[in-house]
Amino acid sequence: MPDLAPSEYLYVLRPTRLAMLTAGPTPAEAAVVGEHFAYLQALTERGVMILVGRTLNNDAETLGLAIFRAGSEAEARAIMENDPAVRQGVMTAKLYPYRIALMAAAHS
Repeated sequence: MPDLAPSEYLYVLRPTRLAMLTAGPTPAEAAVVGEHFAYLQALTERGVMILVGRTLNNDAETLGLAIFRAGSEAEARAIMENDPAVRQGVMTAKLYPYRIALMAAAHS
């Protein structure tokens, strides 16, 4: 029987301090967000991340998404937990198994 475990995962990110978005980040938060972006960019360049982005609202409902491929849930959790924003407590994250049903051929 084929392995039906999903190879895609997503994690939802939320800022731990909403004022980071509404009033602006502290210098420490800004540095961590820069590391977070570089981390996700490197994973995207390696073909791990499929899509990364965030909502444009700056209220309590704001969230970021990282949709990616991993060989196992443990590997997916490690990717999420090694995100500098998560590791350094600037953002919280929750992991979900995910399956892409439809995807455009290319996004410009």
